[in-house]
Amino acid sequence: MAEEIIAGKNLVVRHSAVELIEHWAIAVSGLILFLTGIFELPVAKRYYIITIPGLGWTADFITSLYLHYSAALVFTAAVVFHLVYHGSRNEFGLLPRKGDFSASITVIKSMFGFGKEPPMHKYLPEQRLAYAGMAFIILMLIISGLVKTYKNIYAPDISHEVVLWATWIHNIFFVLFFLAFLAHMAAIALRPNWPMVRGIFTGKVSLDYARHRHPLWFAQIDQGRMPSREDVSHCEQVLSDQEEETVADDDGAEREDNPSPEEKIPESKE
Repeated sequence: MAEEIIAGKNLVVRHSAVELIEHWAIAVSGLILFLTGIFELPVAKRYYIITIPGLGWTADFITSLYLHYSAALVFTAAVVFHLVYHGSRNEFGLLPRKGDFSASITVIKSMFGFGKEPPMHKYLPEQRLAYAGMAFIILMLIISGLVKTYKNIYAPDISHEVVLWATWIHNIFFVLFFLAFLAHMAAIALRPNWPMVRGIFTGKVSLDYARHRHPLWFAQIDQGRMPSREDVSHCEQVLSDQEEETVADDDGAEREDNPSPEEKIPESKE
């Protein structure tokens, strides 16, 4: 479903089903990668994670490694699909624009009551900056991860220096990925961003929210749009209600012009 306004339900479609699948494929596989990456370290026994019901496998390096590889396959496939799909459709709304940094400061200040938030497109300026940062982190994780995987499966005698560099890069960007995830969660926790949580799960946001906070995007999708079935149904309901009100008003006016016999009381002569 493309971006559209569903006036009858007071909603705006912000994300398509494909975009939701992309997001959750990357999010879930990324979480699995994060956890299995930790479990590959000798921490499960040390911190008694294995004593938690159902997590006895966390101390097994090979099991954690295979799960890590499986999640990495899904993660990489989702990232590649994201790039190819949106690139082929010329959808570049998440790429940073000139002035995003200063605009982000203005938006963040407005969230704490300092100044007024400027009109927004579909994505906030800080979202576009965060997207670029996360994209770079993910790229480095994938490249370094592929080098480590190639060494484990195909070339165990690869240069030790190459493996060392790949390991350091992977570990550093693993930490940055975790910090970026925390920043993402912190942004969602801010009250002005709460209406966007619905869009993460359903792909839709409130019509009032879109009109108020994303007027530039709202005007773009509202211009020249064809009415949906929900819009038509809503309009028919409004017209029906207006017609009933008109009939009621006409009946009231007719009763005033032509009072009933009981209401016609002759004037008494003194």
